Amino acid sequence: MDDDGLFDLQAADFAPSEGTGPRLALLTLEEAHDLLRLLTTIAQQDGPLSPEADRLAKEIAARIPSEN
Repeated sequence: MDDDGLFDLQAADFAPSEGTGPRLALLTLEEAHDLLRLLTTIAQQDGPLSPEADRLAKEIAARIPSEN
């Protein structure tokens, strides 16, 4: 964070985003955990979205601290 309390996006260590388009606003940690739970539930079902939900859940889990 810089001196005025704002998050410095330029100094943040994000995954490369070349070619992926513009980024959305950051999620709160609670929102990220809610999304992770939803994706994990979908990934555990045997459906057409399961593989993509699993991939996204792993990406998010690797970028946020655990709830515990």
